[in-house]
Amino acid sequence: MSDRRRAAREGRAAVREAERKRASRRELLKRLGFGLGIGLAIILVAVVVQFFGSRPDSQPPRYEEYLRQDAACGAEAPEPQSTETFGQPEPQPDLADASRVTALIETSCGPLEIELTPTTSASVESFVFLARSGYYDGTMFHRVADDLGVYGGDHDADGTGSPGYRVPDDFPPSDFRFEPGVVALDNRGPGTTGATLFIASGDEAAALPNTHNILGTVVSGIETLEAMEEVHVQTQVGTVEESRPLETIYIESVEITVEP
Repeated sequence: MSDRRRAAREGRAAVREAERKRASRRELLKRLGFGLGIGLAIILVAVVVQFFGSRPDSQPPRYEEYLRQDAACGAEAPEPQSTETFGQPEPQPDLADASRVTALIETSCGPLEIELTPTTSASVESFVFLARSGYYDGTMFHRVADDLGVYGGDHDADGTGSPGYRVPDDFPPSDFRFEPGVVALDNRGPGTTGATLFIASGDEAAALPNTHNILGTVVSGIETLEAMEEVHVQTQVGTVEESRPLETIYIESVEITVEP
């Protein structure tokens, strides 16, 4: 074989070897890039789950906003609310023969004592079950509407939350009128009653429709309601109503007393 042919063959071999090395480098970079992309995706998913999905202590955004405020009336903030919900309320057999049932609600601005009636209603049984389960502890009054009433006990802190089930509608007679001190379960329409409390505190409550399940009446603590209404408020998001407290009025605990 001539020197010229040998040189040509060696040149072609060198070119093929160079191409093979370049192809190997491209494949390596491709695999590294794919692996890096998978790794980043796994990390991103883990971060999203950690901070937005699986945290057992995660709270609704509006509730978090209230947590960042000072507690009202010079009080200390209690432990945050539980995130537990329920499929249905458990029966409360001691209510059946009760002559009197009261709820003592400790708030940032003082105590409220409510006499619950009628004691055998689904609304009272649900409220008592949730209170005994600690559902209301650490919740807050998210709406304080002057001369109307105060709203609270909702885990979402905006009136849209649910304890995990709905309480059947059990509205009062058509001639019923709300008066200061009347306590009811708030709702957003038929079939939406849950755990949110409404306590009438002013004359404007008389204009409310009778489409709320009644829980009872405040028998002690009118001064607490007055202290709540002294808390400064601002406009609620998405409304023109100035009723969003700028200091957080917590429900610290609810104690049920049943007298046979």
